[in-house]
Amino acid sequence: MNRVLFIVDVQNDFTEGGALGVDGGTAVAAGIAELLSAYPDRYAHVVASRDWHDATGDNGGHFATDAAPDYTVTWPVHCVAGTTGAEYHPALRLDAVDVHVRKGMGEPAYSLFEGVTEGGETVRQLLDAWGADEVDVVGIATDHCVRASALDAVAAGRRVRVLRDLVAGVAPASSAAALEELAAAGAEIVDSRERPVGDDEPTA
Repeated sequence: MNRVLFIVDVQNDFTEGGALGVDGGTAVAAGIAELLSAYPDRYAHVVASRDWHDATGDNGGHFATDAAPDYTVTWPVHCVAGTTGAEYHPALRLDAVDVHVRKGMGEPAYSLFEGVTEGGETVRQLLDAWGADEVDVVGIATDHCVRASALDAVAAGRRVRVLRDLVAGVAPASSAAALEELAAAGAEIVDSRERPVGDDEPTA
């Protein structure tokens, strides 16, 4: 079994009350924790990413500094390294995370594949080293970083499932469009309690 779980950007700034909080973010954090508790042997590895932006400058044009954010290319200040907003949501089970990835350090970054570990390894390098051929994707936001991460996983030749009950997006229309795009690209859009093919775990 070489299945990996990607937890994308489940951070305080992306959940309710945060700088870019989305509706349902807290429920996603709690739901991911429940998934990992219910199926402790489902994943060979669990990788979690965080936006980790520089405190100074506009992070390569990612932060709106001279004009109002357009919420497409430029955004309000969020997930600044070392701040509470950049930390994982407290409902997430960090004891189940094997690898932590930081992205967006001084530049725009959406996909988990754009991040690196503390030791400088990329996610693609990790997947290759593990021989991982299946990836489940959960997290925030469906229409931005989840979308980008899942598309990159498909492009990397992995079998990809997006767990639709464990993602939350900025807007309903763009989130639905992202899931349609991912399905067209070859990702499976499934519920978290739907077993992967070959999974012999008992039903929770």
